[in-house]
Amino acid sequence: MSQNFNQKVYEYVKTVPPGKVVTYGQVACAIGCPHSARQVGWALHKNPEFGVIPCHRVVFADGSVCAGFAFGGKDVQKAMLESEGVEVADYKIDLKKFRWNG
Repeated sequence: MSQNFNQKVYEYVKTVPPGKVVTYGQVACAIGCPHSARQVGWALHKNPEFGVIPCHRVVFADGSVCAGFAFGGKDVQKAMLESEGVEVADYKIDLKKFRWNG
């Protein structure tokens, strides 16, 4: 994917508020590339501004956190989400409760 694609991913993810999550597919749709959820994941794996681009707020379609979270694994992603008030049970988030539809 192009640098432009990655930049669109990063800009969108920056808009996700604390205490909310979005899915990889949501990000893909929001930036106009509805069949590119996997590429969204690759872009976030290369997040150039960890802490500025809140990639920990992006989860799988079933609400699961990413076992291969690039910045410390699933336990780190879980802890980051919980610190923002997101409930994580068995490494899954209730999307009905915590999904952001911005």
